[in-house]
Amino acid sequence: MLFLILLANISIAMIFIENEGINDPHLNLALEEYILRNFDRGEDYLLFYINEPSIIIGRNQNTLEEINQSYIDENGVHVVRRISGGGAVYHDLGNLNFSFITDYDNTKLNNFRDFTRPVINTLNNLGVKAELKGRNDILVNDKKISGNAQFSSVKRMFSHGTLLFDCNLEEVGKSLNVKMSKIQSKGHKSVRSRVANISEFLHIPMDIQSFREKIIEEIYDEQEHFRSYYLTAEEWEGVKKLKEEKYGQWDWNYGKSPKFNIHRVKRFSIGEIDIRIFVEKGYIESIKFYGDFFGKEPVGTIEGILTGKRYDLIEIKKALEPVDVHEYFGNVDKQEFVNLLYGPDEI
Repeated sequence: MLFLILLANISIAMIFIENEGINDPHLNLALEEYILRNFDRGEDYLLFYINEPSIIIGRNQNTLEEINQSYIDENGVHVVRRISGGGAVYHDLGNLNFSFITDYDNTKLNNFRDFTRPVINTLNNLGVKAELKGRNDILVNDKKISGNAQFSSVKRMFSHGTLLFDCNLEEVGKSLNVKMSKIQSKGHKSVRSRVANISEFLHIPMDIQSFREKIIEEIYDEQEHFRSYYLTAEEWEGVKKLKEEKYGQWDWNYGKSPKFNIHRVKRFSIGEIDIRIFVEKGYIESIKFYGDFFGKEPVGTIEGILTGKRYDLIEIKKALEPVDVHEYFGNVDKQEFVNLLYGPDEI
């Protein structure tokens, strides 16, 4: 019954998009965004995909600080940035990734508890004692088996996640550079000790394709208005164009790290906010926000507001007066945010 309760809650009608066995992460992320921006409003879509070994970087992260570049180069691991927030994750052929693409609904935004509840209930019914902990992770015996993230435009949104089914967990630690602040905040010593595969907990063994087919078959059986859709040749051309122009580009996946002379970082309940500021003659010449936080609006807007302002507490407060920081970073206190920008070094 995996995802069936969720599907019933999301919509009466659900269209399943066939990705036709594509394992290229650049193309799969392009497909997801293409559906979000080009398919009809008023319809809900479900997409499954399985990627080749890859690191999927969160929208606001500094790629070079999240990955083990030498290992990735030596082993041909893809590096692709997604448009949703959150942290970097490792994908391989043992990960089943899912995406629900719907009309925008403010009540669903960052509502991971409601979103993951059907998955947790179903896994519990299968004998897997799963629970939501932290912001967006599903855990079994304090080990992570799923991470989730969201993205929203003005009219549409998607909620997507990865299910660690039979992933090569040793590659997670080799490919990623896990920051000490994250390890300390979670109270764990290593990446390997914090993640596990669903297959380890299932009473009936199966491979990932069987797992995927079982989900799809059950959805077909239970959903009266559930149907499959294959993209047209013209639509695939649009997806491939998006891949070439965005997801296949170094500037999108890595981006240039800015020059800075002030570095401020703090881990909040909503995630880590990492600020790089270049101050010249007392004025903010450039500013960049990094982190694994979830926000609806692009942080580039705040960067633009602060650029050119004096690096002064009063002027920073004045510039941020009309700004709702929750829209950009999630539920973080505005005064704490100002303190991070310009406050005591010990924060």
